[in-house]
Amino acid sequence: MTFEPGILIFWAIAALAAWVQTLTGFALGLILMGATGALGLMPVPQAAAITSLLVLVNAMLVLSRGWRDVDRPALRLILLGAFPALIAGFFLLNWLAGTALGLLQLLLGLVIAGSAAQLAARPTLRETRSPPVTFFLSGLIGGTMGGLFATTGPPVIWHLYRQPMPLAAVRVTLVSVFFLTQILRTGLVIASGGITQALLISAAGAAPAVVLGTWLARRFPPPVQPATIRKAALALLFLSGVSLIASAIGKLG
Repeated sequence: MTFEPGILIFWAIAALAAWVQTLTGFALGLILMGATGALGLMPVPQAAAITSLLVLVNAMLVLSRGWRDVDRPALRLILLGAFPALIAGFFLLNWLAGTALGLLQLLLGLVIAGSAAQLAARPTLRETRSPPVTFFLSGLIGGTMGGLFATTGPPVIWHLYRQPMPLAAVRVTLVSVFFLTQILRTGLVIASGGITQALLISAAGAAPAVVLGTWLARRFPPPVQPATIRKAALALLFLSGVSLIASAIGKLG
């Protein structure tokens, strides 16, 4: 079977994204969508569908060890907002992909650059837990982003890291949010007939790449501080978002 160079590059990016996330906790989906969009490797809906599958693979690896630490009340409130918003975002993506590709690219660039800027700032830890409605709202915003680009993380990450919760609970609750929202998103892709041969080929190579990237990060961690890797990844992600915005403005103009 002959593979297009773009697919091989996509697999390499998937391995790199999993490697970075394992070392730093940084969002796999943002890295994958940002690089794929900036390089124009495949249509945004296809990239988002594959990203959903890869987030599921990565989440299962994490949850197999630490699922008991999940903060269930926070998880329920976040999902209450995320699930309906994700469905709306998914159908909005399909509409934009068919009618306004330039606007879709602009939205992706804004989400990528904005998320990188947000994640670069350290959230201030609260002394008391935030009101329940704030967990719902973070899920609502994250779910919209998840439906559009399979990137539920940034609003929820920001909110949970501000809470006076054990770090292990924050991390596993986040992964649980990613896992459950991407199950829903993948179900929507299947129901809408979005599973194509090209998607399956891309996912078939990318899933082992994610496992490989995760294993390499755990088995052979680099002699560099995770904070340094995080800063470099955020900088590159921000630049990819800016590149997408500039390209989209040129098309819309």
